[in-house]
Amino acid sequence: MARIPEEEVERLKREVSVQRLAEARGIKLTRHGADLLGKCPFHNDRTPSLVITPAKNLWHCLGACNAGGTCIDWVMRADGISFRHAVELLKADHLPLAAAPIQHVKVGTVRKLPPPVEREADDRVLLLQVVDYYNETLKQSPEAMKYLQSRGLTSPEIIARFKLGFANRTLGYRLPAKNRAAGAEMRGRLQRLGVIRESGHEHFNGSIVIPVLNSSGEVVEMYGRKITPNLREGTPDHLYLPGAHAGVWNEEALAASKEIVLCESLIDALSFWNAGIRNVTASYGVNGFTADHRAAFEKHGIERVYIAYDRDEAGEKAAAALAPELMSMGIECFRVQFPKGMDANEYALKVQPAAKSLAVLLNKAEWLGKGQRPEPRSIELMMEAEIEPEIEPEPEPATKEQIIEEESILAEIESQVEAAADPIEEELEPAPASSPAETENHVLPLAAEPEPVAPQEPTAAPAPVIDVPVEMRGDDIFLTLGTRRYRIRGLNKNMAHDLIKVNILVSGRTPRGESAFHVDTLDIYSSRQRGVFTKQASEELGIKEETVRRDLGQVLLKLEELQDEQIKQALAPKEETVTISEHDRADAMELLRSPHLLERIVEDFARCGVVGEETNKLVGYLGVVSRHLEAPLAVIVQSSSAAGKSSLMEAVLAFLPDEQRVQYSAMTGQSLFYMGETDLKHKVLAIVEEEGAHSASYALKLLQSEGVLTIASTGKDPNSGRHVTHQYRVEGPVMIFLTTTAIQLDEELLNRCMVLSVNEEREQTQAIHRVQREAQTLEGLLRRRDRDAILSVHRNAQRLLKPMAVVNPYARELTFNDGQTRTRRDHTKYLTLIRSIALLHQYQRPRKTVDHRGRPVEYIEVTVEDIAVANRLAHEVLGRTLDELPPQTRRLLLAVDEMVTAECTRQKMERADYRFSRRDVRAATGWGDTQLKIHLHRLEELEYLLIHRGGRGQSIVYELMFTRPSDGGKPVLGGLIDIEKLGKR
Repeated sequence: MARIPEEEVERLKREVSVQRLAEARGIKLTRHGADLLGKCPFHNDRTPSLVITPAKNLWHCLGACNAGGTCIDWVMRADGISFRHAVELLKADHLPLAAAPIQHVKVGTVRKLPPPVEREADDRVLLLQVVDYYNETLKQSPEAMKYLQSRGLTSPEIIARFKLGFANRTLGYRLPAKNRAAGAEMRGRLQRLGVIRESGHEHFNGSIVIPVLNSSGEVVEMYGRKITPNLREGTPDHLYLPGAHAGVWNEEALAASKEIVLCESLIDALSFWNAGIRNVTASYGVNGFTADHRAAFEKHGIERVYIAYDRDEAGEKAAAALAPELMSMGIECFRVQFPKGMDANEYALKVQPAAKSLAVLLNKAEWLGKGQRPEPRSIELMMEAEIEPEIEPEPEPATKEQIIEEESILAEIESQVEAAADPIEEELEPAPASSPAETENHVLPLAAEPEPVAPQEPTAAPAPVIDVPVEMRGDDIFLTLGTRRYRIRGLNKNMAHDLIKVNILVSGRTPRGESAFHVDTLDIYSSRQRGVFTKQASEELGIKEETVRRDLGQVLLKLEELQDEQIKQALAPKEETVTISEHDRADAMELLRSPHLLERIVEDFARCGVVGEETNKLVGYLGVVSRHLEAPLAVIVQSSSAAGKSSLMEAVLAFLPDEQRVQYSAMTGQSLFYMGETDLKHKVLAIVEEEGAHSASYALKLLQSEGVLTIASTGKDPNSGRHVTHQYRVEGPVMIFLTTTAIQLDEELLNRCMVLSVNEEREQTQAIHRVQREAQTLEGLLRRRDRDAILSVHRNAQRLLKPMAVVNPYARELTFNDGQTRTRRDHTKYLTLIRSIALLHQYQRPRKTVDHRGRPVEYIEVTVEDIAVANRLAHEVLGRTLDELPPQTRRLLLAVDEMVTAECTRQKMERADYRFSRRDVRAATGWGDTQLKIHLHRLEELEYLLIHRGGRGQSIVYELMFTRPSDGGKPVLGGLIDIEKLGKR
């Protein structure tokens, strides 16, 4: 059953006044506060018990019947009709012309709507009247128009020419009841014709109806296609009038041309016709090529048929069986090769423009005869005369998932067809005597290029060009139409194609020269709301309603244009572009070409107030430069709380322009997956605290190692409302920058990152205090002014750095520690560090080019100096990552060793005999108790400290089991090649 759209029901409930319905029945209403009181017409009411609430547009009887509801419930109860019949009455605005009391009825049998068919009409005229009624019903049925739109068949011309219709069960409501003589007669005749079934229901209920007319304009066949999804099991999607099939659809095409495209269904045939290929007809299914078709082909002398049946098993069998029959009639046969599983309608929707894509398939149709392929003939394509476009809302375009956009020329469409389809040419058997030249030169007459003045028609009616001057003032839109001026507000809030709810003010002068205006808020897509606005505006301005109606049509189309542009701008990726002046560019290039570039970077950090931490600053800077490599470095800064880890990260990020970094305090587990596809590409993703990104750690690891993130998520399709799978993709490469106070890092994260440990020595603290004090002086003020200029140069330098291939000619000669499995990833970090140094110097290195597979590949090369710098940095940074102790724990170990050595010397005793407590360590080092507990416990676990029972109950003391090596005990990365040896090679 064709379902009434919910929005239509709600509109009637909202706009049809219950008060008006009651008064039309002669009920006297009196005001009682916010309600209206009257005598209920549905029972013998002596005292007013009917309550109508205008604000809610509801009614309720407090008396014997206890009935109530909306305007629809009122009409159902008053006339004794069904819900759908009541809706039809209200849609037709059918109300009593004079006050009349309501007669209590259980079921109404007198129809209130005029019948669409005449009792006196003969069967021929009766069928035509049914077709005309279905045709009018289609134009007023959004669900039916939406279905045709989904099939690409919304052209007003195609609906009018072929009298497409829609059966929604309303025909029966307009016929007299079957217990009336006229009703019984008319229903009996329609039942005999097959329009109504024995049960009294419409045969084509819930279907798009396509009539088949003969050359005299008489209806000889009707086809119905169900549009309602999830039908009862066994309910057919395709219906015809009972009995044998009759007639040939679009028979005038057979009279006009000797070549015909024969489709499996009428929907497919309409798709060809809509695309401009008018020499088309259809069978009634795979086995529906009838005697009428054969007679028509012989009568009109058809010489060539292109069989465009579906490319499925049934279609292939039917085409193979039909071809010999046609060839026995002397007709040449070709098989149109859609991609496997596709039909003409689906193909026309997916490969656009359909006019060209269908023509390509027709040109490539497989010759089904024997011997040499027939030569093409010069017969012009049948084209209908252009019609004036009707001013009505354009149908929404098909979604991007449904359309494969056509670039510009036919050759590209041909390649597109071959790419989208199965390899058709591999499946086809080549014609025995057909040469490539013949195939290439064969041009199907149906798709022959017409004269320049008659281009192929698009799949939908062309949108009328609305040349209306538009004035924009902020969010206000002003349109001038004749002497009337329209102001529109609120369009910017409408970001969906199915709604344009705006505030419209129209102003002008009345015929007497007085200023007048009318203002209202309405959904301009609502026909009823436009009608109300039209009527009231015409009364205020003293002009004809037709004038305002035409104005609103143009306003609607112009607002659609503006809304489309608005939505495109909102969905377009926001790309920030920064223009660098010649002076700033020169300063940045001078920095990048400096022979002492790395030294200048370290000096500029110091001038910006970042003291010490030379290795950490340089590694952090090289890390952000590596964002331009295909596999960037990742950096994590580790320290205890308030030691300056965030300051170090902020100092490094300050050298980077804002548009090339993305910084967050925390991230949820799914947040990375839903970023724009290129929002992070060649950028730095900085997260202030690693703990804040704990739930996103899996995504961060994937992004770092794989360079791309993908996720499949369910969501609603905006057109169908069904749940579908959407894929989200985020592309790298991206450089990840984190900070953490955790002592023990996640092993997976540690393997992927270079760990920078903040210097927490006392000397560093003293240096920081000194810089902080100097910042309060005049010199500090001037230094802050210089800081902005320094950062500006570095940010422009970062903008000038570009992704560039880096080749290491010394890679095979490098060495690395291979004693642990984890060095496999540390080795990659080492190599990337070398390439980052070379990339930073890209404007100091000659750019080389090599041809590879016919394409030039540009690159720069690593130098020995780059490897020397990387070795110096790797000794300290990568040496820490290979150490079993975290940096702060090793620092405590060395401090305890100094304490034990000093006390053993002072007390003249052996180290193995010396015992100390946590209090002793706290007094010697000045560390806090909480911090000390954590690191001492780590030393206990790794057996650097041995626990002994103390002399006072449960107290414990420690014995140091560590002896400082000759190199000072600091971790060093071993196994790196000697630079002097590498230089000699």
